[in-house]
Amino acid sequence: MTNHHHHVAVIGDGFGGLWLGTKLQEAGIDDFVLFERADGVGGTWRHNTYPGAACDVPSHLYSFSFAPKYDWSRPYATQPEILEYFEDFATARGLRPHVRLNVEVAAASWDDATSTWQLDTTDGPHSADVLVGAVGMFTELTWPQIPGLDEFAGTLFHSARWRHDHRLAGRTVAVIGTGASAVQLIPEVAREVGQLHVFQRQPQWVLPKADDPHSEEQLARFRADPDEAAREREAIFHRTDASLTFSDATMRAEAEKAGLANLATVEDPEVRRRLAPVGPFGCHRPLISNAYYPTFNRNNVELVTDPIARIAREGVVTADGVMREVDTIVCATGFGTTKFLSVVDIKGREGEHLDDVWADGAFAYLGIAVPGFPNLFMLYGPNTNNGSILHMIECQVGYVVRQLVRMREDALAEIEVSADATTQYNDELQRALDSVEVWHGDCHTYFRSPTGRIVTQWPAGMTDYAARTSVPDVDAFVVTLRVEAPAPATP
Repeated sequence: MTNHHHHVAVIGDGFGGLWLGTKLQEAGIDDFVLFERADGVGGTWRHNTYPGAACDVPSHLYSFSFAPKYDWSRPYATQPEILEYFEDFATARGLRPHVRLNVEVAAASWDDATSTWQLDTTDGPHSADVLVGAVGMFTELTWPQIPGLDEFAGTLFHSARWRHDHRLAGRTVAVIGTGASAVQLIPEVAREVGQLHVFQRQPQWVLPKADDPHSEEQLARFRADPDEAAREREAIFHRTDASLTFSDATMRAEAEKAGLANLATVEDPEVRRRLAPVGPFGCHRPLISNAYYPTFNRNNVELVTDPIARIAREGVVTADGVMREVDTIVCATGFGTTKFLSVVDIKGREGEHLDDVWADGAFAYLGIAVPGFPNLFMLYGPNTNNGSILHMIECQVGYVVRQLVRMREDALAEIEVSADATTQYNDELQRALDSVEVWHGDCHTYFRSPTGRIVTQWPAGMTDYAARTSVPDVDAFVVTLRVEAPAPATP
């Protein structure tokens, strides 16, 4: 079988892959391929099509800085509009010839002899000088570990793989989970079903959402005056940058006050008590919704806080022995957010597996590179989640492209971050993470690996990350010069 070789191979074609492809072209690097296992670009915004799916970062900030969209229909865009933005971006930037849809990269291994990555894909063997993982945090579905789940006789699916062919009108439905996806879909589902049972493990902070649709006058003004949209983006950036470090006690108190005012829309005092957060704001991923709490005022919605004991053929059985018969179960139970690129079987030098290197929790230099894995970079890697991920990815892409340009200009065959630089960086990072008090409470959180290490969050602001990824750090890498084949001898 023919092996297809590329200079740069990218796993994933969500917003990380799309932006990287654009910047590679601008750097004069045209030999690259974007592998995408789905049937279209867009990543998480293609997969997550559940009712109510929307961004929880303001729309003007949730777009690439050099490809602004001036006419978002509302402050927080919904999934169809976001996906359309990325689809249009891929076409406008001429990226589609580089995209390989419906191709999954199952494994990748480093070949020391050739200084290349060997890829096992559903399209056959491929190889590349440089491999970039752009799989993000929301790749692997998390299913609840509940006895009997596979014995349910009704319809069962995950919120991230919504069954649009299964009509919910008039049905009795159970939603397991009350995190980010659930907060968005529960109000929509409640309007359609006959009865909805919401199974909550732990209540979370849900803040109000300033999301009135933009008026035609506002949209016309944004289109006519791009500078106004740019000013709006800049204002949102600074507000977001200041608010999401979670180290400001005054900010947290204001957020909690807003969250409690939002909770007060629940009419039943007992239901309100059970929905009240038990940990400090910021301990979990912040949630926003104007519709979630009022949903529990509906006669066809029940909040269930007794733990689920098992799933029976007919429905859900809680620890108090109560059986709730349902015909549909939606698992809004999130993703394996702490695995990052290890969702692919990656083997570096001497066949060492990335998931073994990360046994105590994922780590990387600037969230981008790992010792022992030369010519490998990551986007949305460990400890890079905060604020607008599009901004963070722009920083990472700029950093990665800078290394690739260095490889070209210095004729490098290999570039690998050193263990010393990585250790020094991560020691500093962990000290900063330890200083964020709210991330060290008793609440459950997807921020942590199974060992308890915080592996998802960036502890400072977006501006700080931009500065860190802009600093020249050639000494952080060990490099190997490219050896040119000798010219044939003259007869």
